[in-house]
Amino acid sequence: MNASRTPSVPAVERALNLMESLASSKNGLSLSQLVESSNIPKSSIHCLLLTLERAGYLHRSTQTGRYMFGLKLFGLANTSLSGLPIREQAAPFMMQLMEQTGLTVHLGVLDQYEAVLVAKYNPPGSNGLATWRGKRMEIHCTGIGKALGAYMSGTDLKTIYRLRKFPRHNENTISTLRKLQEDFAKIRQRSYSIDDEEDEIGWRCLGAPIYDDAGNPVAAISIAGTIHQIRADNLPRLAETLKACTSAISYSWGYPKGKESAAYQRA
Repeated sequence: MNASRTPSVPAVERALNLMESLASSKNGLSLSQLVESSNIPKSSIHCLLLTLERAGYLHRSTQTGRYMFGLKLFGLANTSLSGLPIREQAAPFMMQLMEQTGLTVHLGVLDQYEAVLVAKYNPPGSNGLATWRGKRMEIHCTGIGKALGAYMSGTDLKTIYRLRKFPRHNENTISTLRKLQEDFAKIRQRSYSIDDEEDEIGWRCLGAPIYDDAGNPVAAISIAGTIHQIRADNLPRLAETLKACTSAISYSWGYPKGKESAAYQRA
């Protein structure tokens, strides 16, 4: 059977569209907002929302009336992310990196045009960076997103800009295609990215890619901290520690250039 000729199920497509709309909202969406953004009849949306809510995939706030993701959906996401081989392979290296730097460590993979966090390690006494497994990170303003985005094709990068632009989070955010291309060239040259308060004021982040045996970026590791934790005087040292970690993980995946970081595995 030719799968391309098999028709999709309209109700499922509509439900998935609703879930994607909710994923892009920080505080959830009301029924009227979902109707306005989806062009789906109100009665149909109400039935879909009710079905998803009864199944535990959505939760409706009794105070605001807004729909948000339910615990069951988070549980499925965590189960799926926990099964990723790269997550299991990187775990001991990430824990060691956290201990060496005293910073929050993330692991992310590219999903279409965004990075998705699949693991996070917080140091003791952390002041609570608002990230979590499953969070989507933009490629133009986050350390882990830029570390992956820098290796995308020029065509894909232009497609993202045409379809979504690069939203400005603050005055530090890179929001033009030309400037992002220049920044990506620097990332490829030094092998790590810098988010210098580009996503959130008061926070800095460094990211570096993990390569497979063919030399393709398959994931990225980032270290994040406040502007007092990541400073001009210690940034080069932190970057080298981060790159040693990602080189060691790459080596464990068969990438030959990771051999120079064998000392990191013994540290």
